[in-house]
Amino acid sequence: MTDTKALEALVEPIATAMGFDLVRVALMNGAGGLTLQVMAEDPATRQLTIDQCASLSRRVSDMLDEVDPIPGEYNLEVSSPGIDRPLTRLQDFADWAGYVAKIQLTEPAEGRKRFQGHILGLDDAMVRIAVEGLGETAVPFASIASAKLVLTDDLIKATKPLSSEGADALDEEEEEDD
Repeated sequence: MTDTKALEALVEPIATAMGFDLVRVALMNGAGGLTLQVMAEDPATRQLTIDQCASLSRRVSDMLDEVDPIPGEYNLEVSSPGIDRPLTRLQDFADWAGYVAKIQLTEPAEGRKRFQGHILGLDDAMVRIAVEGLGETAVPFASIASAKLVLTDDLIKATKPLSSEGADALDEEEEEDD
């Protein structure tokens, strides 16, 4: 299997040159076969538009065709992180302080590997989180296997879509299907 860090090293300069921050590069094997997922954001909006995704996808695809780092067939998926986004960088925990996250650790801390609660921020490389029934807890960023925001009303209110163009057409289609 191809090294994800090596793929990230190939993709990040492209995203950066386009003015985007790379959120995650993941190689996943699913029912549809192997998929290379590239998730990025515009620092100004914390999202990508469809046109930005398409542009990044073309550039990454061109590079992958040239370098050919993944043996065999695979699908390329380029996306914005979405509202219940993964938290992959240390700075994400400062940026999203006040919102609820699910965190899974590689090693137990406080006798457990899973935490859910409000992100309180950072102390150096420690992520502080308020966990119901446990109180304020600090977990080492280096021990986080995965983390993501939890969809809550507060998060929905704080995350405005870049465009609602086409939403009326989708609403009309749903009404016709009912």
